[in-house]
Amino acid sequence: MVNSNHRLPKECPTGYPCACPQESSASNRSGYPNSPQNSSVFRRFLWRIRERWKLLGLFEIDSGHEHYQLTCMIKEGLHHAIQLSIDHPSRKPLKEEDYSSVVTQTHEGFEMDTIAGPVFAHFRHFLGLAEKDYQNSLSSKSCFLQFISNSKSKANFFLTNDKRFFLKTQEKREIQFLLSKLALYIHHLHEYPHSLLVKFLGIHSIKIARGKKKYFIIMQSVFYPDERISERYDIKGCQLSRWTEPLPAESQIILVLKDLNFEGRIISLGSHRNWFLKQIELDTAFLRDLNVLDYSLLVAFQKLHSDEKQQSKNILTRIARSVHGAWGEASTMPYMDSETLTKHLRYHPPVSINKKGSYNLRAHNCRLLPDAHNALHTLDGPEHRYFIGIIDFFTVYNLRKRIEFLWKSLLHPTRTFSTVNPAHYASRLCRWVDAHTV
Repeated sequence: MVNSNHRLPKECPTGYPCACPQESSASNRSGYPNSPQNSSVFRRFLWRIRERWKLLGLFEIDSGHEHYQLTCMIKEGLHHAIQLSIDHPSRKPLKEEDYSSVVTQTHEGFEMDTIAGPVFAHFRHFLGLAEKDYQNSLSSKSCFLQFISNSKSKANFFLTNDKRFFLKTQEKREIQFLLSKLALYIHHLHEYPHSLLVKFLGIHSIKIARGKKKYFIIMQSVFYPDERISERYDIKGCQLSRWTEPLPAESQIILVLKDLNFEGRIISLGSHRNWFLKQIELDTAFLRDLNVLDYSLLVAFQKLHSDEKQQSKNILTRIARSVHGAWGEASTMPYMDSETLTKHLRYHPPVSINKKGSYNLRAHNCRLLPDAHNALHTLDGPEHRYFIGIIDFFTVYNLRKRIEFLWKSLLHPTRTFSTVNPAHYASRLCRWVDAHTV
């Protein structure tokens, strides 16, 4: 474990007044500038009421929001954490200790840990994500957004103001599980660079003075950019509790629908259908081997404009983007030293390169990516652009889940539900995709 514990400068990295709570005066430590204490308390109370009533959608975390002080600290902490990887880049193969490294940075009123920082810095480079762009988005002058969904999860969901990155609070046990499988996850993404698994970009924790440590992960948003998205679905391939009451057509609230709402809909991919079915099979097989269930397939619809239907447009740019992670990075830059590779991948041998020593794009199920901002999670059909990704694979099939399966089998003998063994869960989701894709 690497522990670099040092106090950082007090000035606000984002460069704007009143955005970070430590810039407020000693007489205004509440973190809500230019606002009386009573008003701040009342506003926080209103936010708790809003969450309790489950009002859905995106809300700006401004100075009256109960999470304003927390998000300001997160932005400051992330600015400095990412600056470390900017100042000390490394292109050496990852070692065992990189996966367990913890760097602690001390700030005014809080501490932030960066966990497995070298691993995620490598992965961001592999994805073609510039560290400066990543830093600018996460520590911009604009407020974070809070996403309140119809999910049963008690986690907090924050988005960067440009909606490019998701921050989600996680339980410590979920973080420990992800770290225990991180080498396998990185390996899978190297083997299949166009995987539909959500892209984890960082793991951090924050501890505010006299507060409990909070863990959070940073992910690339599957639904980015979202300006023209018309429908969003969270699919598990089952029936029980998989209906969400739709909102009126004129509603501006973002609502994620579920399996039963998808009845009568179809994913029309044309020539991309076979690739999609194969990648879903590869990704769900990987999750089956991790012994997890209850993950979701996110699907969003966006109508294509006439100029976007021209598949030959910017073909050279598309080819370059398509082979960046596959041909360019995965074939030339080792992502683990031989000792780490042997230890973690004993039962997951790499896909072989061909006899000439070149990267076999077909064996790694690579495709020609679209000319889009979020190409790895974007598939274009004849009429629609689809944003697709697999998220939330933290639920392990343990004894508790086995008992839950037996209980639900007795209560709901004629209905399908999410709590099934990982092999059944994976094959059922594959069947759902096959049945709903043309």
